[in-house]
Amino acid sequence: MNAAGSPQELLSSVAARIERLPLGGFHRRFIALVSLGNFFDLYDIFIVAYIGAALQQSGFLSLRQFTFFVASGFLGMFVGTVVFGMGSDRMGRRSAFILLLLIYSVFTFADAFAPSANWLIALRFFAGVGIGAEIVVIDTYVTEVVPGYARGRYVAITQVAGFCAVPVAAVLSRVLVPTHFLMSGWRWVMVMGASGALLTWWFRRRLPESPRWLESRGRVREADAIMSGLENESFSKPLRSDVGPCGSRQGKQVTSGQQEDGGRDREVRAERASFWELWRPPYLSRTVMLLIFQALQTIGFYGFANWAPTFLLKRGVSLLHSLEYTLLIALVSPLGPLLAAFTSDRMERKWTIVVLALLVAGLGIGFGNSFAPVAVVGFGALLTLANYWFSAAFHAYQSELFPTRLRATGVGFTYSWSRLSAAFTSVLIGAVLVHGVPAVFALLAVAMVLVAGVVGVMGPRTNGLVLEEISR
Repeated sequence: MNAAGSPQELLSSVAARIERLPLGGFHRRFIALVSLGNFFDLYDIFIVAYIGAALQQSGFLSLRQFTFFVASGFLGMFVGTVVFGMGSDRMGRRSAFILLLLIYSVFTFADAFAPSANWLIALRFFAGVGIGAEIVVIDTYVTEVVPGYARGRYVAITQVAGFCAVPVAAVLSRVLVPTHFLMSGWRWVMVMGASGALLTWWFRRRLPESPRWLESRGRVREADAIMSGLENESFSKPLRSDVGPCGSRQGKQVTSGQQEDGGRDREVRAERASFWELWRPPYLSRTVMLLIFQALQTIGFYGFANWAPTFLLKRGVSLLHSLEYTLLIALVSPLGPLLAAFTSDRMERKWTIVVLALLVAGLGIGFGNSFAPVAVVGFGALLTLANYWFSAAFHAYQSELFPTRLRATGVGFTYSWSRLSAAFTSVLIGAVLVHGVPAVFALLAVAMVLVAGVVGVMGPRTNGLVLEEISR
């Protein structure tokens, strides 16, 4: 079955049972565990900015080697996103999530004890493999498990938890980087991330597989067992809980564990999915749009996030003052995705992305031309707020655009271009930086204006629609 069925068929599927579940204890437990994974994923990405300045000032890395360090991590993320992001359509969301956390923990821990610059750069690549697809798998996982009316909000919640890691990384870097207890402080910052991710991996036992994914693979009995458990937990008394494709109530009584569709006796063939389906309508335009989007958005997003302390150093700001400024800026990090959590299901995600991309471009120009400490921190904080709101919005958006059988393949393939672009961007920024910080931010602004244009012209609307409707 290569296309979504009629609305009546959609109602007699795992998707319909997910859509009629009220938000409750299971969803809170699920999102808490998944969000922990996102926290350590983003912690590792953003510590690069904070320890990077220390690595350069201490002489452990030159500016050229730091460029390779950043690029190595993103090249690893590119490989991880392609292999495990796309691979999670075959291995499952839960299995991919667990494996990626383990890979990340092992290699980040090893990276903390790297004896030389070359070892640090090489191990960063393998840690990047583990980090690479984690966000793709999390977006896909949450999108498939949470009802459509709360989909954007719950993806944004994982981003709130993830971006809480930014001030944590900034505080730990400010406290630990200047120290030399047993080993250099920057090594302790890396150990913290690896240890926390390993703890999250241990808690993975409470996560179920995505019932939507199981059904798409023809594993109906397993999907039914998971859904029956969730329904027994959620429905303690008869409820008028039958919902239509857009969330409208149909008025039929459904009691604990009941199914109108025959559940256990229903046979569903494993859906055949092909990578080449991404290049046929209706997915062709979405694939092209996301490829352009991902190649450009990382220039604006990671260009600031990974290089902010280095930009300040290049302006003559001391390492300690640089870390203090970026710490103040980092404190607002969770507020961006928190705004997305409140607005994502109320404001059309497509146009939210367009407006925020333009806002990031303007604020970037302001930061790049600021010299006074108040202006640097002010523009930096507003830019961080807009950037992370933008991130939460597009993570919810991209995972809605492909069907379950193809979701991780579509998102993984297109998102992998952001990792490749980020690796190239680190080299590009290093080259442009010799012409001054304002020149770098002019480049970032152009990239974000183009992002707004491609989404505005080619992006479909998704708010208020069940995933299977968007697929059709």
